[in-house]
Parts: sequence; C-alpha cells; structure tokens
Amino acid sequence: MKEVQLEVNLRNSATKHGLKNLRSSGAIPAIFYGHGERPTALSVNAKKFGEIIHASGANVLLSLRFGKEAKTAIVKEVQRDVITQKPIHIDFQAISLKEKVEVLVPVHIAGTAPGVKVSGGIMEHIVRELKVSCLPTDIPDFFEVDVSGLEINHSITVKDLPKREGIEVLTSKDSIIVNIVSPTVLEEAPAPGTEEEAAAIAAAAGPAEPEVISKGKKDKEEGEAGAAAAAPGKAGEPAKAPAKAPEKK
Repeated sequence: MKEVQLEVNLRNSATKHGLKNLRSSGAIPAIFYGHGERPTALSVNAKKFGEIIHASGANVLLSLRFGKEAKTAIVKEVQRDVITQKPIHIDFQAISLKEKVEVLVPVHIAGTAPGVKVSGGIMEHIVRELKVSCLPTDIPDFFEVDVSGLEINHSITVKDLPKREGIEVLTSKDSIIVNIVSPTVLEEAPAPGTEEEAAAIAAAAGPAEPEVISKGKKDKEEGEAGAAAAAPGKAGEPAKAPAKAPEKK
C-alpha cells in the first residue's frame, strides 16, 4: 500500500466557538500523535479527506504535510455527527513502516449462496470487520468472503479464510462471519367467524359443567320453616303465648 499525501494545517484555536467556525469553513479539527511524537493540533480540508477515504479506504497510509514537516500516519479514529454522520474530528496516529500496527479491515461478501437463491434461506452477515496485525505496507483493503457454496445451515468462520502471508488475524478463529438460516414460518390465526375459530374457542374454554338444580329442596326447607312458625295461630296471625299455670297458695 502506497502513501497518499494529505495537506493539513496547524490549528491554534481549541475553543468550542473556534471549532464551530472551523467546521463551518469546510475544515475538520484533527490531532496528530504517536510514539515519540508531540501531540499536534491540526485541521484538514473536509472535501479532500473524504475523497481520499472514498478512493483508498479507511486504512490508507497518509503522508501528512504541515509546515516543513511530513509525517507518515494512519487514521486511528473518526468522530462523526450523530445525525448527519459527517466527520467532526479526526485522530491521526504516527507509525513506522517497519513496525506492525493493529487495524480493522472490512469484510466484503462475494457470490450468491444457493441456500438463499434456491432454498429460500436468509443470509446473516455477522462479522463485518476483522482485527489484524501487520506492517503498514501489508494492510489489505478488505477480506473477500465467497458464499457461492453455502447451503442452508452452513456458515463460514474466521478460520475458514485463506491465510495471507505477513497478516495475523486477531479476531477469534471461531467467530462466524456469515451463515445461512432457514426462513421463519408463522402460522396464521383462523379468520373471525370460521369453523376453525369456533373450534379453537371451544377447546380453550374446556367442557361445559352441568348446572346443579337445587331449587326444589331449598323451597321445601323454606316452606317447612314457615309452617312451623305459623302453626299455633291462623294463617297470617301471630302465635298466642301459652296460658300461665295457676299459682299455688
């Protein structure tokens, strides 16, 4: 991978108002740092930076030129606006072309899986970046994963990828990059008013219990109690008190 030149400017203002004006002018605040390097505040032309990343990828080797100096660096981090996703700050890390670096490399899917095209399965792309360690000049643009042989319930893991000389993949070897799963089939509920719905409701309700008829017994008990209370007198009249026995002298 060859270096791409990027002109940057030294930045003095670090206030919130100053950074806002900088972004309004079409520039992006940035910082340059690294082993043995003094952290330096910079600004980068947003349009030029976007063109380089679009053409060469996020792991492009950069020759940063500010003042009379030129420093080799990579893009360590890009902070983006949560709404517009435009870059609002960039971290450039100084590197040596003779020392290995750790970077994230994107995964690209190639081909059409028969498990999807023929069997109607669903492809899940799980791991989209692989962490690698290598010399800056050996950083790949991407890893290509061919899925043209994948059937349903088949997958490709990190350990299935062909090895590349000089590149150590740090992502777990058992991590699944892509797999093909069976489509989910949902059972439709019976339409309102159909026989199926009536049967389902009846089954959920359970067998009907017989009604216990106890009215006759209850009425009989109430009738006997009423007759006992009214026995001494006529119907509808209160019962007379019993006559007192004559007192003995």
